[in-house]
Amino acid sequence: MRRFLRKIFLRPVLWATRKFASRPDRARVFESLDKLSAAILAEPGKKGLVLPLNPAAGYIIFSDQHKGARDGADDFTLAEPCYLAALEHYNTSGFSFISLGDSEELWENTLGQVKKYNERTFEAEKKFQQRNSFYKVLGNHDLYWGNDPLASWELKKIYGEDVKIYEGLILEMYNPEGLLQVFCTHGHQGDRQSDGNWFSKFFVARIWAPFQAYLRINPNTAAYDTEKKTLHNEIMYEWSSTRRDMVLITGHTHQPVFASLTHIERLYKELQKAQIDKNQQHITEIETEIRKREKEFTAVSVDYQVMQPSYFNSGCCCYVDGDITGIEMEGGYIRLVKWSQRSGQPMRSVLEEMKLSDLQLQL
Repeated sequence: MRRFLRKIFLRPVLWATRKFASRPDRARVFESLDKLSAAILAEPGKKGLVLPLNPAAGYIIFSDQHKGARDGADDFTLAEPCYLAALEHYNTSGFSFISLGDSEELWENTLGQVKKYNERTFEAEKKFQQRNSFYKVLGNHDLYWGNDPLASWELKKIYGEDVKIYEGLILEMYNPEGLLQVFCTHGHQGDRQSDGNWFSKFFVARIWAPFQAYLRINPNTAAYDTEKKTLHNEIMYEWSSTRRDMVLITGHTHQPVFASLTHIERLYKELQKAQIDKNQQHITEIETEIRKREKEFTAVSVDYQVMQPSYFNSGCCCYVDGDITGIEMEGGYIRLVKWSQRSGQPMRSVLEEMKLSDLQLQL
């Protein structure tokens, strides 16, 4: 029956997806981010919180876990050991945890399936909630948390107490340079499927996505379509570059971005510096790394040399090699970190870092 229905509905579903979730639209994204950031600042607690960014405190931001049902389509399976080790480290260190959307894959699975196969990860997240240090932001693949009347009850069953769901958070830090605001949201804003009115979001989460999952039709999204991924990051950067004293942190594309540069862009920038310094050993090392990474990136921003460091992306927690990436803010620094398996043990490495005060001076 599934095969028969898939044959009938494949073309209509793909047409509808292209029609209503086409290329990211700059005007829609700008409007949506403008409205959300303004709403959070005007009425904290409704759509999002405004939190102090104390340089002595620590925040870890992970997104796009896509916890599933431990089947062949569950991208989180291989990443779970690194994720559990990372949460243990950050909880022990007293960090606050911002889960920045798409934590649960509720387009392809029922909530019952996700709960059944992810008890250990929910228990690890619960430890942050017990310290009042857990902030859960919804994404387009877990819209259920924001529009189902039973969502709050289900969250309480999972975490043992009430958990508020937000569309975004704004962290604020005052220093001699003035006010720095860090706007955190999943990044699907402006998506015609997932960022409309209440009914459209309910329809996508409860009818459209399960229908696609049943028929095993998985149209490309920003996370899997390289062209959309690149365009999405460009639009997010463009919006962030218009904001004074504010940086934007999102997920959604599964592509880490630090200070507005992807990994390949940063390598090209380092290569030019090594060439100026005539450091042949460093040139050779960077060129080797570029050749290895080029297949992951199909585009480089034409102005990557002069982009202001206003946009960050946490990457994801479901890479095919089991690695996870995230954004840390701690000790006056912001960092892009990776957790990966080394000799069978999950280990943390810092990919990029800069002082928050230096970041503010460059905005």
